[in-house]
Amino acid sequence: MSFRRGVVRQSKFRHVFAQAWKAEQCLDDVRVSRVTWDGPLCAVNPKFIAVIIEAGGGGAFLVVPISKSGRIDQSCPTVCGHAAPVLDVQWCPHDDNIIASASEDCTVKVWQIPDGGLTTPMTDAIVTLEGHSKRVGILAWHPCAFNILLTAGCDNVVCVWNVGSGELVYQLVDAHPDLIYSVSWNKDGSAVCTVCKDKALRIIDPRRGAVLKVREKVHDGTRPMRAVFLTDGKILTTGFSRMSERQLALWDTKDLSEPMAVQEMDTSNGVLLPFYDPDTNMVYLCGKGDCTIRYFEVTDESPYVHFLSLYSSKEPQRGAGFLCKRGVDVNKCEIARFYKLHERKVEPISMTVPRKSDLFQGDLYPDTAGPEPALLADEWIAGQDAPPLLISLSRGYAAPPSKHRDTLRSKPKLSSQDSGAEVATTSVTVAAPSTTTPTSATKEEEEETPQPRVTTRETDGNTERPRREDEMLSELLAEMKALRAVVLAQNQRIELLERQLARIEDGDSSAFGATNCRYITSKRRWKPAALRAVWGSFLSFESVHAAQSVKAIDILSYISSY
Repeated sequence: MSFRRGVVRQSKFRHVFAQAWKAEQCLDDVRVSRVTWDGPLCAVNPKFIAVIIEAGGGGAFLVVPISKSGRIDQSCPTVCGHAAPVLDVQWCPHDDNIIASASEDCTVKVWQIPDGGLTTPMTDAIVTLEGHSKRVGILAWHPCAFNILLTAGCDNVVCVWNVGSGELVYQLVDAHPDLIYSVSWNKDGSAVCTVCKDKALRIIDPRRGAVLKVREKVHDGTRPMRAVFLTDGKILTTGFSRMSERQLALWDTKDLSEPMAVQEMDTSNGVLLPFYDPDTNMVYLCGKGDCTIRYFEVTDESPYVHFLSLYSSKEPQRGAGFLCKRGVDVNKCEIARFYKLHERKVEPISMTVPRKSDLFQGDLYPDTAGPEPALLADEWIAGQDAPPLLISLSRGYAAPPSKHRDTLRSKPKLSSQDSGAEVATTSVTVAAPSTTTPTSATKEEEEETPQPRVTTRETDGNTERPRREDEMLSELLAEMKALRAVVLAQNQRIELLERQLARIEDGDSSAFGATNCRYITSKRRWKPAALRAVWGSFLSFESVHAAQSVKAIDILSYISSY
């Protein structure tokens, strides 16, 4: 028994398979950027797809609705406000219309994309962040605090910005002696992990500006590395060995002396980009220039990192965008979706868990991080930490329009495209009205505002949950009634078949027609063709009855667990 358990590991993600979408569902004629930067070059959220593209005389990236497919016209409007090539783009996790871009012109710009996409080229950003002396290639939004953005550049400096006010909140100047390869927040945003060209892994508290832990030579190779924080506090890194073999390593932040697990893959030169799904605890590895996507599951059992499968195609990938869990199709058991960048095409790839039942698979879709921030920027700067606010995907997810989210305090004053030129002249003074001297009554109102915000959110959740439960139960009852009617009909058909068989055994040739059912008096037997037809009909009715019974049992088990 123990031998079987060691050979076959129990996991609901063992049979995850990847499938590319049809050609008519892809984006064609997209001029993907050829910039020599080891980044994904693509960012996706439930509303839009952003792809860094080739542009003459500056930097630009394309933004189209996620539902768009087919050929992209050369006259399609783009975001083209940078003076040099764009290196990285990242969507805000708390507003699906806000995107940040980093460029070789040493600036970071924040843009607001209107619902429905761009109609004219966008050149004026709502906020421009200037604090780096060299090109900026890394962006990372805070997972829980609203308007907090981390940037890192080739000047070896890490900056933390309050986008709402446009001010530089924290700056880490002496933490890294060389080029920074990767930055990742932990689950509640209290710390970040970085990997540098000196081959060291660092865990940093950005508010204190202190390096908490350092691990020298995470990977022995000289090629670029990547690191990502996992939900349980562990860190997963990708890099190269001394013999130029690509590696995957898992580290425990409590003890960085030795890795928990190390896996060597191949000797390709492409940098492995890790994409982590905190809900399923799966890691997807996409190598630039590779034709494959590997995916692993991280568990608490040795060897901790388990290889699941490999997706392979004929064309290499220039980059990839990873869709957050709010955008996947729960009706098709899709747990992840990639947008693979070809030379002139964007191809969606779905990761699916095969399931026969049409019901919502709660074990595949635990509550995931929603768009509502757990903290405001001032609260996080003051030292507060909080985990992400979770939402359920049982009813699917519909991205709200941006205009309904303007009630959040300390949100940047987002202007329309028509007034973008006015905002550009005062990009750093977005929160200027808040700097005026308020009255004592206004201060008291601002201090009391966070408590009603939390209370209102809890009240709304308590009123919406019973409504969702009632709707779910009514749907289950309706489906059970339909199943009961089908089962009764199948029972009647089976009884009719049994009566006809009894008549055949008694010698009644009119039971199934005189042509097929000829009774041979000499041998007292029916012809084999007639018997096969009767038996085939009986088995078909039995199989339908069994399938409906299994579906009814699935629904009853789901109700009992619910």
